[in-house]
Amino acid sequence: MIQTVIEMMSHVFIQRAILVGVLISLCAALLGVNLVLKRYSMIGDGLSHVGFGVLTIATAFGATSPLYIAIPCVALSAIILLKIGNNGKIKSDSSIALISSSALAIGVAVTSLTTGMNTDVCNFMFGSILAMSQGDVILSVISSIIIIILFIVYYRKLFVVTFDENFAKASGLKANRYTNIIAVLTALIIVIGMRMMGVMLISSIIIFPAISSMRIFKNFKKVVVSSGIISIVSFLIGIYLAYLYNISTGAMIVIVNLVLFILFSIIDKIIHD
Repeated sequence: MIQTVIEMMSHVFIQRAILVGVLISLCAALLGVNLVLKRYSMIGDGLSHVGFGVLTIATAFGATSPLYIAIPCVALSAIILLKIGNNGKIKSDSSIALISSSALAIGVAVTSLTTGMNTDVCNFMFGSILAMSQGDVILSVISSIIIIILFIVYYRKLFVVTFDENFAKASGLKANRYTNIIAVLTALIIVIGMRMMGVMLISSIIIFPAISSMRIFKNFKKVVVSSGIISIVSFLIGIYLAYLYNISTGAMIVIVNLVLFILFSIIDKIIHD
């Protein structure tokens, strides 16, 4: 095992992948707690489809840095999804399905008419963290650091908004502003995380760590901390097993997350029975 780890770390692309993967996993876990508690967990899946649509269109038209185009578009979509879900006319799950499926369909249609499903597009669909460029790495690191800093700075306000938005509004807190902050940060982590996990799996690293830690811990702070630890551990084990057995990194990370969720569920049952 030690020899394999040493061999892995001798590759620059593995070093990049671990740096980016750890940061993205941590950010996804932190935001995942808020999203799961606010019952917005499926927004990650919806935004990943929007991100794929924007990225494929940008790639089809020859954009050199499609991630820079996708981030503002997906952030705007996140805010729109929350506005639609909160106005009561269309339920949140319906609005997510409406926007995500439309964006995905438009992206595929435009790509089919132009460049076709090339390697870059497939990487966004299925994930390829080992193929990240230096520019993608820099963007991912900077974005992750910004997310972590903002989460720490607004921790208490996000806590209040997450648990009782009506109370937050009554107490004078601008709840909509902080809900939008959660949405924008989620959009950011979705876009930069698509290189790691792909459209099909990115929402899993947002949801799994949160629901796993909630099986045992009930305190918000403990859930946040344990979610971050679970997410990072799942990533490290996942990338090691993916390298060892030549399996898709994204798929292996999800499988590890699933195993940990089952393990935590068993522990929860033992504790409370």
